[in-house]
Amino acid sequence: QVQLVESGGGLVQAGGSLRLSCAASGRTFSMYAMGWFRQAPGKEREFVAAINWTGSRTYYANSVKGRFIISRDNAKNTVYLQMNSLKPEDTAVYYCTTPRTEYYAFTDQKQYAYWGQGTQVTVSS
Repeated sequence: QVQLVESGGGLVQAGGSLRLSCAASGRTFSMYAMGWFRQAPGKEREFVAAINWTGSRTYYANSVKGRFIISRDNAKNTVYLQMNSLKPEDTAVYYCTTPRTEYYAFTDQKQYAYWGQGTQVTVSS
């Protein structure tokens, strides 16, 4: 059974940084893409970033491009989201996710099958 456990959320001032981590277990981590989505209060869950199985390709939402960096350590079965220059509008619950199929990353949440419990990120102005 695939399990995803996020950590690293918290409260930060605008302009600050946080690094989220997601530890995966239950299957061969290195064969699968990973993604991050977020959901703010009263809003639908939205794509943030994704990375393919080797880490050679990354994808970002326009709203975070140039500020967030997604990376992975296949030896540690962990994916990271480095968030810099945070803004109040980045406040949300952040979810780690992975597809059912191997290799490729997606921006559409319908392609993702497994989700973590989420970690809260709050950016104060």
